[in-house]
Amino acid sequence: MNAKVIIIILSVVIIVGGGGYVAWSFFLSPTTEAKEPTATELAENSVATDEITTDLEDGSIVRIQFQLITDGEKAKEEVTARQFQLKNIVIKEMTTMNKEDFQAGLTDLEENLKKELNEEMQEGKIEDVYTISKVLQ
Repeated sequence: MNAKVIIIILSVVIIVGGGGYVAWSFFLSPTTEAKEPTATELAENSVATDEITTDLEDGSIVRIQFQLITDGEKAKEEVTARQFQLKNIVIKEMTTMNKEDFQAGLTDLEENLKKELNEEMQEGKIEDVYTISKVLQ
């Protein structure tokens, strides 16, 4: 065989092999999943509400406080400015609850609060709502 033919064949094999590897690594390699935020990142993007005191439908008194996790600094600033709307939403939600509803439906309250506040948000969004303090009398 001619030396030129051998060089051409080896070049084609190297190019096809390299292209195959690049295609495999791009299309078939496992993708990295989104990493969970660290505790420090959560703290940097969170806002603790003031304590909210209101009554339930059955006359019970509730004092509650939330920690809102936002998706960034602008959302955090907006949530801080919208605390009055947050209080309004909580009061409206709780006036339709009785003691049993409140004790069993805290997760629903957090989800409703998140949903309704996100409808008002213009800069970013609320990722999660945690109840950090509650007293039922």
